[in-house]
Amino acid sequence: MSLKSTIGLWLARERAKGIRKEAAQAVALQKRTFSQLIKMASPTAFGKEHGFDSIRSHQDFMQRVPVKNYEQAKEWFDRIYLGQDNVTWPGKPLYLAKTSGTTSGTKYIPITKASIRKQVQGARDALFLFLDESGDASFLDGKMMFLSGSPEIEKNSHGIATGRLSGIVNHFVPPYLLANRVPSYAANIIEDWEEKVRTIVGEIKDLDLRLISGIPPWVQMMFEELEAQTGKKPLEVWPNLKLFVQGGVDFSPYRPIFQQYFQDQVAITEVFPASEGFFGIQFTQKDNGLLLMPDYGIFYEFIPMSEYGTENARRLTLGEVEIGQQYALIISTNAGLWAYDIGDTVIFTSVDPWVIRVSGRVKHFISAFGEHVISEEVNKAILIASEQTGSAFQEFTVCPLIKEEKGASAHEWLIEFAIPPQDLDAFANLLDKALQDQNPYYRDLREGNILKNAVVTPIALNASREYMKSQGKLGGQNKFPRLSNDRKIAEALRPFYLGA
Repeated sequence: MSLKSTIGLWLARERAKGIRKEAAQAVALQKRTFSQLIKMASPTAFGKEHGFDSIRSHQDFMQRVPVKNYEQAKEWFDRIYLGQDNVTWPGKPLYLAKTSGTTSGTKYIPITKASIRKQVQGARDALFLFLDESGDASFLDGKMMFLSGSPEIEKNSHGIATGRLSGIVNHFVPPYLLANRVPSYAANIIEDWEEKVRTIVGEIKDLDLRLISGIPPWVQMMFEELEAQTGKKPLEVWPNLKLFVQGGVDFSPYRPIFQQYFQDQVAITEVFPASEGFFGIQFTQKDNGLLLMPDYGIFYEFIPMSEYGTENARRLTLGEVEIGQQYALIISTNAGLWAYDIGDTVIFTSVDPWVIRVSGRVKHFISAFGEHVISEEVNKAILIASEQTGSAFQEFTVCPLIKEEKGASAHEWLIEFAIPPQDLDAFANLLDKALQDQNPYYRDLREGNILKNAVVTPIALNASREYMKSQGKLGGQNKFPRLSNDRKIAEALRPFYLGA
């Protein structure tokens, strides 16, 4: 074992002790974080307007600070963008992280000195927990590839540095890892994602790559390009590959694909980062759950999804959540976000320690008929149908298919099959049954003949990538929507329908 690996393993074991201690004290740490955040932001414009000086409890906070998403809080974000001081956090942010918006277009999320430190700590802690559990630090002696957005930083017209979060974090890689990091800066700043992947593969195909980090669909795209250039699979090119760090999407639909790539020779660990903060890291290789990090300068609230969007929806603290319930994740942070709805939903699988699973997006659902089907349910349904029919898929999306005549409406599944099922009707039946087993509202609609059986429409491989490309969202941190409550995506994909 090299000196770097030996030191890395020692540091990991020491930090892992601290992480476990923090996990055991999570509720107390959240109370401390809440008090610290309120105290720090009291002199700001937001703090003064919302009476932070007299907030003494979470109840006070809920009464004075309503939950808002980006569009609803845009007046505050606009003031930050314009370079004003002390808006929602003391001083000005170090950066504005650019991310895709919905009705607001591009969003600019503030990144402060305090918050970027925790972003970097989150990535490091994820590796430390893996190192501590596995005892294998050999990846520290090889190359590490971070498939991310461009690290180029620009300044807006008001002098504030802006860039993609993954690109910003690139500038904070610890010095002892700089020699190990790939790709090159020149490759990383290429904007055209397909050209970028081609260039990156050309750079790294002859290196001793041992760690890969990135969002699963874009890493999969890189592996396909690798095979196109070399005629070989990832482990044939990189036999010492040890670890894949992934996050940002529900990994369950991608797991079969990556198991084929890795053949149980590469460990997979998950993280939960976002422009708004770093929230969770995989606690153990024995389970896919994410440890919610209680001491990263983030105060968490959780709204039960059964109450989400209602006037009197409860805002629960960490000590009040229950296992198995789905919650909208609300955050207040050391970057000046307050009761901010990030749009993600989580489910707790444990409350000692507090371990979550990301279950979807609050806006990614189907409830055209009152069924409120969520991402986790469709992901599980398609995995069940694929396993039982021996088929495999690359990507999919689900939308309502609304017909005027009673009982003719349905859910339409647009699926990129890597291995099509021999009997498409049997596949659709299994899909439909699996969804009924999970969602009682959907089952009631099916049994009441309000909806007919799921409709499965095969689409061309890589149709999802072409759609993302058409939207200017190919690569980086962008994800293909798996669920929608309208047919906009379905109509955009119509040219890719097979047999149409």
